[in-house]
Amino acid sequence: MRILIEEYQYNVSDVHDVLYGIDAMENVEGKVSIHYVGYYYNPLLGDCVFILPKVLLRDVDGKELAFGKYQPYDIINPEGQEKLAKEERDFLYGFAVWIYRAIVVYKNDKSNDSTIVYQKMINQVGGSSKRKSNTFLDILLSLIQFNKDNKSFFFFVLKNLHSGLNKINWTRTISTTSAIIQDGNAIYLNPVNKKRKINFDEELLVIFFSILNYIADTYGFPKEINCNFDLIKGKQFEKYRNGYGKVRLNQIKYKYFSDKALQLWKLCYAFFDKSHQIYVNTSQKEYLLVKSFHIVFEAIIDALVGDNPLPDGMDKKQEDGKIVDHLFTAKSLINDESSNTYYIGDSKYYKMGNELGKESIYKQYTYARNVIQWNLDIFNSGRKPESGIKLRDDETEGYNIIPNFFISATMDEKYRYAIDGIKETDRKNNRYISKQFQNRLFDRDTLLLFHYDVNFLFVLSLYARNNRGEQQQWKENIRAKFCSEIRNWLQQDFDFYAMRPLPSVNAKEYVETHFRQVLGKVYTPFEEETIFSLALDKKDEKNNEALLAELRKNFTVKECCLGTDPHEVLPKEGVYEHVKDVIPQKGLVYKVENVFVLAVDRDAYDDYEHNRLSMEIPLDINKGMFKIDSIDYFMFIVENASEGYYRVTNSRLRIKDDKLILFLSLTDYHSFEFGFKEVAECETKTIVSLRDLMNIG
Repeated sequence: MRILIEEYQYNVSDVHDVLYGIDAMENVEGKVSIHYVGYYYNPLLGDCVFILPKVLLRDVDGKELAFGKYQPYDIINPEGQEKLAKEERDFLYGFAVWIYRAIVVYKNDKSNDSTIVYQKMINQVGGSSKRKSNTFLDILLSLIQFNKDNKSFFFFVLKNLHSGLNKINWTRTISTTSAIIQDGNAIYLNPVNKKRKINFDEELLVIFFSILNYIADTYGFPKEINCNFDLIKGKQFEKYRNGYGKVRLNQIKYKYFSDKALQLWKLCYAFFDKSHQIYVNTSQKEYLLVKSFHIVFEAIIDALVGDNPLPDGMDKKQEDGKIVDHLFTAKSLINDESSNTYYIGDSKYYKMGNELGKESIYKQYTYARNVIQWNLDIFNSGRKPESGIKLRDDETEGYNIIPNFFISATMDEKYRYAIDGIKETDRKNNRYISKQFQNRLFDRDTLLLFHYDVNFLFVLSLYARNNRGEQQQWKENIRAKFCSEIRNWLQQDFDFYAMRPLPSVNAKEYVETHFRQVLGKVYTPFEEETIFSLALDKKDEKNNEALLAELRKNFTVKECCLGTDPHEVLPKEGVYEHVKDVIPQKGLVYKVENVFVLAVDRDAYDDYEHNRLSMEIPLDINKGMFKIDSIDYFMFIVENASEGYYRVTNSRLRIKDDKLILFLSLTDYHSFEFGFKEVAECETKTIVSLRDLMNIG
């Protein structure tokens, strides 16, 4: 087997014969590179050539080395491959199979661009034109092809296996067992059947179908086993793979004389001894190659991460001509409720350790801007997206965070396929941010970008097995991981809070009045629309303290990590939300010595602006009850309970829409020490003492 690596610059003299029959790109300096990945037969050398993906190349002190330690031109030929460690040689055999399977799965998916796949029928066992091959891929494909082409041979063997069984051996029955004589006839209760001999044809078929079962389970090949044998599986089959298979096949080799049986024996033996030479049919046009393998890698990641079709009628090709690799909807970063947001991803099929270019980063920001505009256009046209996602919050004019990430291929150092290796990349830069204004996380122009690495072997094998259940499980797990880790990264740079307006505060009007101060910092992501999320950049400490001090005059503000239910950190709102619809819309005035306390239900006001509450007062309550300028305190009462009171600095009456309106200017809110406090039950117009009102003393 010859080994080449995609896009590596070889000297023409080193690969002239190896590249026979394959198009390659030669530059003016006499260097040549191959822009394919896959497998082809070279009739000039009488051997196969395997082109490995460039992810195997690692930059070491300015040199591109295979496996991070071999010069690619040193391992082209079998002699040079002797320097490879045993685990590296074993890895190449299995890797060839996974590449083959991935290309086949890609080609069979009608939604993919199959024009980049170049294939001719390969690996027919037997026949006239022969070649020697020692690749594991050759062996597996030959085994599968033998199964397809020799159904009649299997039927013939099985028919012979079961003929003549269960016939009585009378000689042994008479000589070894006793008979019962009845009416002059001898009756044998335990006749001896003809002893079944070990059938080596059956054993060879059991081994053969056990191999097919193994490669179907391991590599995802179609499982076509039409027999009822007890197959060798699990630990027992591992024993065969670890050496016993060759031993047992050598023990029974002399039992086979037909061409088909000998051919099958050779295939099974070659499987257990990868380096064993078998004869495989060949032609000059035998190959399985993919041009532009980065397209296949994008398809692999999209199948394992993205949504298909794309959400809300989007298209991968955006209106400005840019093509987004991956787009899906998943849990929003801010809350842990049912609301989702868009996630945008881009696959990066690079040599190991390569840094991102500025163009790639800029394009990824553009993808996010296009998605935001698409979502806005849906609502601007009066429609609603199927996903239910609304990025822009009308009340605060803030925008939800869109997770945006790169995902690059890397190689597990121990060549493991079972480890996904998904993690924050170890490149110099793994997080990026584009912004127009400081300290505005919820701004349309604040765009975040993260960079992950994934084990190429894991995603290759998961895609190649084409097991939808396994793929879906990993998709769910990795989406949850993206959400969790991006939350953690954000919380390293931002402090997050949950806010609820105080009972007397009209949050909408507060936001309008203080729009410049809160723009891009507040957002309403929760089902309860009166709860806001506040994000403050940790680097802007001085301005953050001033803003928090101002907000706390009008809101209950508590630290709240991303994904935390805000009700866990905010004090209970009390009985307001549960009983406000059944409370009579009336007010109470209490006189305590020369102090007047005005108590009203929570919803009995029209307007609130900058510590000024305006409220409708029924005329019959006002008549002769108190002097307007004598109101000293104000508090909300719901079901005879209150959580605090305001000091009134000014009060006056106005006529508005033919109604008498009481205007109050409030300052200095005082909350009761132990939360909600019971207030004495009073009828309208009743005057009680402050002591009785507060149930103290």
